[in-house]
Amino acid sequence: MNQDRNNFFWPSYVDLMTALFLVMLVLFVLSYKQFQDKEASLIAAKAKLEVQLKEKQKLDEIKEALKRLSDGRNFSYNQQYKRYELNFPVEFKPQRYDLPPEARAPLVQAGRFLLGQMRALKRDDAVQYLIVVEGRAAKNPNLPDSDPRNADGAEVRQLSYNRAMEVIRLWESAGLRFPANLELVAAGSGFKGTGRYRGFREEAKNKRFIIQIQPKIGSLGQAADTSAAVASPPPAD
Repeated sequence: MNQDRNNFFWPSYVDLMTALFLVMLVLFVLSYKQFQDKEASLIAAKAKLEVQLKEKQKLDEIKEALKRLSDGRNFSYNQQYKRYELNFPVEFKPQRYDLPPEARAPLVQAGRFLLGQMRALKRDDAVQYLIVVEGRAAKNPNLPDSDPRNADGAEVRQLSYNRAMEVIRLWESAGLRFPANLELVAAGSGFKGTGRYRGFREEAKNKRFIIQIQPKIGSLGQAADTSAAVASPPPAD
């Protein structure tokens, strides 16, 4: 009788141990897979944090460089609109975009100063910058917005674009050569654009051109909006 019990016990015991071994093996494989997945996630998170840290360091470097634009001679900081503005007026004649003679020398000096500050950034060939000279115009505050002469049509946008192009042409004629990592382009927003002055007395201040500086580098451009605006005091439209 005991012999029969022993013959029955040991095969059952072996089967039980085999089943337990298989369960433990499956649990080990699953645990190892989860460990690998977690390790891969940690590595990816660490790499992402390193990229974000480098981006922040680059953004801080750009901000510090832009702070130096406020030198008291060429540019000053406009706290209300969070941008840098030229310290001298550029008085355009009505419906004209050619630069007044008296504004040419100060604009060249300002462009030279801007170029110097951009070159002061630590050179990184992987980082490129977009410098947009955006021309703007002001409405006639004596007329209602519904008046056709205050309509933001193609003509006024072309005028503001031409004013921006005149600044770029002036810098080029003065021998200012921006390096390959600084792309200089012109734009015209006419009566539109963010940060415009409002009200009867303030509208004339919109007769200006603004210089926006943005980094152009992969995720850096997605991480934060680092545009800085450099605006001229109001010219007469």
